[in-house]
Amino acid sequence: MKTKTRVRLILTLLLIAVSGQLLLAEKILLLTWNISNLGGSKDDAELAFMANILQDYDVIALQEVVARDPRGAQAVGRLADELNRRGTRWDYRVSDPTRSPSAQMSERYAFLWKSAKIDLLGRPFLDSALAEDCIREPYIGNFRCRGATQSFFVVNFHSRVFSEHPELEITLLRKYQAQLGTERVFINGDFNLDEEHPVWEDFYAVGYLPAIAASPTTLKRKCNAGNYLNHAIDNIYYDRDVVTRISAGRIDFVGSCALLEQARLISDHLPVYLVCELVVEQD
Repeated sequence: MKTKTRVRLILTLLLIAVSGQLLLAEKILLLTWNISNLGGSKDDAELAFMANILQDYDVIALQEVVARDPRGAQAVGRLADELNRRGTRWDYRVSDPTRSPSAQMSERYAFLWKSAKIDLLGRPFLDSALAEDCIREPYIGNFRCRGATQSFFVVNFHSRVFSEHPELEITLLRKYQAQLGTERVFINGDFNLDEEHPVWEDFYAVGYLPAIAASPTTLKRKCNAGNYLNHAIDNIYYDRDVVTRISAGRIDFVGSCALLEQARLISDHLPVYLVCELVVEQD
């Protein structure tokens, strides 16, 4: 255990001992998903299928919401309606279109969250400071567990394609802990490169870890020797100094080669989740 993590744990235990009160852990379930052209092409059955996957999580970051017409934002609203029918209150926000070089590259992002458990603080925002350097600038939301005193940030990001060197964009995400004034920053999304790329070394040096490793998250167009999984590019990065990982993984909604074609109508990416507890930061 790193020294500052151990100090925080000791201080937390002392606070409990002095106050005589039980300090409840902030357990949250995060999920990120490149939903692949979420818009008018998704019918009600497909949105219900998505809702069945998403309903158990607390905060969801979506990429590839259609920006060319209103049907992208409308599809997120329809998805929120599907989630609300399952007995838990949900809310959502959709970004403006990203300031991309072309309409074909521009997308919207979305956040959905269980409003009975999670509060949104302020309005999520596209980071205009990175609009010139990123094909799709990140979308940032500030959330807080009900009853908690400290918030956490989720950076929702879809990088440029691998052939255009997404590491040039990803390295810029290192600024967020300093800019936002907290280590409680999750970096979620489709990074178009895996967790072993050298660009992540500087993140790991300050305490970041990937939720999953060596786990392909994209779908091939056709099965090859029974394998339909391709690249390991979707992930959630978290700071181990303030986040305790309980479990993480990808959700394989395909299951077999026979269902690959139908599954790709939902998305060509698998969702990635992280179940964790947040450590209280000490001043």
